[in-house]
Amino acid sequence: MRARRLPLIVLSIVLLLAALLAVRWMASPQPFSRLAGLLLDPRLTEVSGLAASRRHAGVLWAINDGGNGAQLHAIGTRGQHRASLLLDGIANTDWEDLAAFELDGVHYLLVADTGDNGGLRHTLQLHAVAEPARVVDGAHVATAWTIAFRWPDGPRDCEAIAVDEAAGQVLLVSKRRNPVELFAVPLRPGDDMIHAARRLGTLAGVPRASEAELQDDPERARLRGQVTAVDLSPDGRTLAVMTYDDVLFYRRHGDEGWPEAVARAPEVHPLALLPQGEALAWSADGRTLHATGEFRPSPLLRLTPGPL
Repeated sequence: MRARRLPLIVLSIVLLLAALLAVRWMASPQPFSRLAGLLLDPRLTEVSGLAASRRHAGVLWAINDGGNGAQLHAIGTRGQHRASLLLDGIANTDWEDLAAFELDGVHYLLVADTGDNGGLRHTLQLHAVAEPARVVDGAHVATAWTIAFRWPDGPRDCEAIAVDEAAGQVLLVSKRRNPVELFAVPLRPGDDMIHAARRLGTLAGVPRASEAELQDDPERARLRGQVTAVDLSPDGRTLAVMTYDDVLFYRRHGDEGWPEAVARAPEVHPLALLPQGEALAWSADGRTLHATGEFRPSPLLRLTPGPL
């Protein structure tokens, strides 16, 4: 979803909210949301995807929404900009999420060109790029492969993808459908075909707006329950799902698949003080998550789910 640069008065409100969040953090021994930093650099205008580097300690990779350059931005865990790299051979039509994964000993990032607000795109792309050996501003990064896919029953909007390395598949979560749907496509198809996404099931327990909320603010209530980002924990057991209001955790038990795991009610945490949150990433050690929003400046939060 596109965002606009905040006017001065809204900027002041954002900074005030960040200060309040910091006070809340200091007042509690281990709250779910903690302020880690702020994204202030003008190159981080509409962050729509976030992934923790598996190759460089303390580095988060970020992408901007459609209409911006085909760039990969490296930031620190407190929000400081480190470098912007150019991704060769691909365009930013509507980039909406980013995932880190490892395959055959190589660390990759997967860029999800899957946004479709108008429901007009019949083919979408997922671009895999190898994490660069060095984080150098202005460097070029080549695309390793592209997965072209379509939905099985017509266009839909999707802003949330994760990589299940063990299963060799990409998980995709729909945004505007009710119930929320879970799909999968092959991670390494090995051909240039357009693959049909396979529907795995629906997500249980996604909070919805109440009747009172619908009457009080219909436009805001319409956004409740829309999924804007997902990420899979490094151990492959817990799927974190972010909406504009909450973060949900779905955990697999034993050898069960994702259709069974997401059919159970998740653990739900309110996502406080992050307007238009659209980017979520597990830390490389799987202990915490990072989250931020699609505007500038945006708080960078550190989320601590606790034992799941």
